Amino acid sequence: MKMYVGNMSFNTTKQDLESFFSQYGTVTDTHLPEDRETGRPRGFAFVTMDSKENMEAAIKGADGVDLDGRNLKVNEAKPREERGGGRF
Repeated sequence: MKMYVGNMSFNTTKQDLESFFSQYGTVTDTHLPEDRETGRPRGFAFVTMDSKENMEAAIKGADGVDLDGRNLKVNEAKPREERGGGRF
């Protein structure tokens, strides 16, 4: 039950997210993509909860809530779209 968490502060850590979302249930995974060149967070994350009910509670409770000075955008993650190959 994976959620997309957007509009995050660049200062928010994986531990911050796990602590924040644990109020809605068990967090089973947290992924903060980093910029390839700078190694800095990209301002969004994926958080996985242990059940659909907990994910829905987290979306309802956390969407629009301030975390580290930014109002989070939280919704169910969509499946990753296939990208075309990079070779010509």
